[in-house]
Amino acid sequence: MDEDVTVLPQGRSRMAAQTFAALDLGTNNCRMLVGAPSADGFRVIDSFSRIVRLGEGLHSTGRLSQIAMDRAMVALHGCAARLARKPVRAIRAIATEACRRAENGQEFLARVRLETGLPVDVISSREEAELAVESCAPLLRRAGRRALLFDIGGGSTELAWVRLLPGDAAPELIGYISLPIGVVTLAERFGINGLDCEAFHDMVDEVCDSLAAFERVHCIGQEIRQGGVFLLGTSGTVTTLAGLAMDLPRYSRPRVDGAVLSCAEAAEAVSRLRAMGRDGLSAHPCVGPERADFVLPGCAVFAAIHRLWPAEEVVVADRGLREGMLLRMIRGERGRGERFRVEAAGGARRFNRCAVTSPLPLLA
Repeated sequence: MDEDVTVLPQGRSRMAAQTFAALDLGTNNCRMLVGAPSADGFRVIDSFSRIVRLGEGLHSTGRLSQIAMDRAMVALHGCAARLARKPVRAIRAIATEACRRAENGQEFLARVRLETGLPVDVISSREEAELAVESCAPLLRRAGRRALLFDIGGGSTELAWVRLLPGDAAPELIGYISLPIGVVTLAERFGINGLDCEAFHDMVDEVCDSLAAFERVHCIGQEIRQGGVFLLGTSGTVTTLAGLAMDLPRYSRPRVDGAVLSCAEAAEAVSRLRAMGRDGLSAHPCVGPERADFVLPGCAVFAAIHRLWPAEEVVVADRGLREGMLLRMIRGERGRGERFRVEAAGGARRFNRCAVTSPLPLLA
């Protein structure tokens, strides 16, 4: 298993030996997923998600505020309590952009480890992109040569340019970029003005400018014109667009995860969201009051991506870092068992690592 995975004492519970936990502390949300291995990936035992706005005010101060840290601590204590009731074999707990950027990010994580026992560490933007690719690997196994995966987060946006290989071969990461631009940072900078047409286009222009160098290096636009390229979005923004495009009366993960939208459908959904106003966004069942301030900034990031790279289709993924961490832990555990069996048979040199490290599909 990865060195930063914490293996916990198994105790007397047989379930603990078969259960893994992944925790993702982001700029806007705290999420946890507990899963047990299955033939096709894992089945969910427990899940947790809470908006904590850890990165509130970070853009202007460079620090995590006391009130934001306290909000996050409440959620993290809740995660620790749930894990105490559901013993697990191992846990991977990560923090992303807010703790990467904040002057007091490491100080806050030390407090988290001391008070909750949760082994939270900051990951790099590259690993963030890799985990997103890993979690979405099953959705990337479709017709095409290339895919551009994007994850619009609270404090940053990650993009991964991926080569698709035949059969069950793992997608190959060609290049990635992490922009220090997310729904929280844009919402704080543009405020209520972000609802205006002019401010929305300003946000789109800013993101386009930030992505221009990535386009110059990889010539993704040219690849799209040659065909066989699709976009894959994994974030609250793109799942909201899918829910709206599908006219869902309420959000439904089974219907949204893996859905394929034409870019025209996605653009129409953006237009509908922009026309709602804040009250309309708060009342919409696929948005709600807690996310109303962040939806249009996310739409601006999506609009910038689509302006630069107008692929015909967008594949929608309601999965992300937690799923990627769980799959890695499960694969690592299976690899340890396989190595033990091969070495016991005296054939360690014939061990095929590729058979162990290929991504596993995810059970929804």
